[in-house]
Amino acid sequence: MTARPCELCELAEPTVYRDERLAVILVDDPNYPGFARVIWNAHVKEMSDLSREERQVLNDAVLNVELAVREVMNPLKVNVASLGNVVPHLHWHVIPRYADDAHFPNPVWAASVRAVDEKTLAARRAQLPQLAAAIGRRMANG
Repeated sequence: MTARPCELCELAEPTVYRDERLAVILVDDPNYPGFARVIWNAHVKEMSDLSREERQVLNDAVLNVELAVREVMNPLKVNVASLGNVVPHLHWHVIPRYADDAHFPNPVWAASVRAVDEKTLAARRAQLPQLAAAIGRRMANG
């Protein structure tokens, strides 16, 4: 069996921030505008594969992305998760959640429980340029 290439090592999505250690992308998910991923550049599977200093850098990045999501998207809640069951490359999901989103209060990976009004989603998508700018600003300022 041939190993599949890692989609996060071969990141095709545009980044809103990238440095020598990590990248931040906005996920193109029609139901979740503002869904971001913080991706460690080196192909490692777990947080415990990182040094103490690297873990701090990654944790600070996840916090900065969460703060930008809260600032711009104004969600009811922010979900932060690191699963890696499908793609075993260290990354964190930062997902704005709303009482009217397709899955609330369940995880975004569960079966949807409602359709979201397209006007609501369009209004949230309209905030993505501001979110990208806020992430870039927070990441640059540490």
